[in-house]
Amino acid sequence: MTQDRKISVAFVCLGNICRSPMAEAVFRHTVKQKGLSDRFERITSFGTAGYHIGEEPDSRSVSTCRKHKVPVDHLAQQIKPKHFKEFDYIICMDDSNFSNLKRIEPEDSKSQVSLFGEWNTNNKYNRIVDDPYYGGIDGFEYNFEQVTYFSEQFLAQEL
Repeated sequence: MTQDRKISVAFVCLGNICRSPMAEAVFRHTVKQKGLSDRFERITSFGTAGYHIGEEPDSRSVSTCRKHKVPVDHLAQQIKPKHFKEFDYIICMDDSNFSNLKRIEPEDSKSQVSLFGEWNTNNKYNRIVDDPYYGGIDGFEYNFEQVTYFSEQFLAQEL
């Protein structure tokens, strides 16, 4: 990306209450910590499904982020075809999300649709950010570690 153009990034999971709002919060926090906020136009997250529109993130995602001093401020929303014209990167958590995004992606999309795990330098973590919803808090903690690492790698590779 060129230095003079601001980047827009959207993170996507199924319901937009666990993984993608955590990825959004961690990415935004990492950008701020590295003094790169002026390089970004928009950072947000979506779900491929509309099950939770308007809801706050899962309390376990929020508590995991807060434990690491990462603020969370998001209400669930669903991604639409129009968003593929608004974001430079649409970054999803797993293969199912990727398939769903490719299914609704319009022909005139400007977005690079990718798995967040594509920025998994040296295969430090599983490239898939698994849904922790039906598991314990350990899954949320592992997701936090993954999205923190992927965020740092994205910034190192893309800026």
